[in-house]
Amino acid sequence: MDNRRFENQVAVISGGADGLGKAIALRLSSEGAKVVLFDRNEEKLSETVALLERKGAEAMGVRLDIGDAQEVEAGYRAATGKFGRVDVVINSAGIVGPTSTSILDYTVADFDRVYQVNLRGAFLMAKYGLQVMARAGYGRLLLIASIAGKEGNPFMAGYSATKAGVIGLVKGLGKEFADKGITVNGLAPAVIKTAMNADTAPEQLTYMTSKIPMGRLGTVEEVAAMASFIVSPENSFSTGFIYDISGGRATY
Repeated sequence: MDNRRFENQVAVISGGADGLGKAIALRLSSEGAKVVLFDRNEEKLSETVALLERKGAEAMGVRLDIGDAQEVEAGYRAATGKFGRVDVVINSAGIVGPTSTSILDYTVADFDRVYQVNLRGAFLMAKYGLQVMARAGYGRLLLIASIAGKEGNPFMAGYSATKAGVIGLVKGLGKEFADKGITVNGLAPAVIKTAMNADTAPEQLTYMTSKIPMGRLGTVEEVAAMASFIVSPENSFSTGFIYDISGGRATY
């Protein structure tokens, strides 16, 4: 493996302060990428940028809400203003929302909150990122979906529905940009050991883990390894595809 696959490339990663986004940022920067992290948690964002810089990476953080169009557009302007280009966009920001909750009790406000981050945020990250990459005629866009979007997790209506929406977005955009030097792919993890799981009810987590034939949670490092291949220059003939990292849970 070429351990400098991202030399002279710039990667924008949402949800980059922690969890999957942080792990992916560490992996890409270790292979030469300059990284721009979008996140709304300013404290963790600063900590992660400092960590990357201690490891010798060029990095910057932009505090923003990915559900806000003006903030996302401004975030890309900040990225191009500092580094002059964007080659890779990875949308890993997301929230779980209510779990162990029947749709009969799932509030409209909660659904709107999950939609705002998981689906509207993915749309905005894609829209403004593709604008930048299309001008250059090269790009890699990766949207993090979920096995819940493919199979549906009961009692998680907002999360399952919005992640299914992300999958549809990937498939449509992959075809739209297939002849423009830009690939658009998705990654559908099963349960990964992250801080986000702290918001998941224990019985829900037990149910989801029981569906994984390997009988364990995935790690952020495993996700980062797969994500780094998906957005690398060598992955040049795959677009509109949903990759799985599910410990054997995926059935199609």
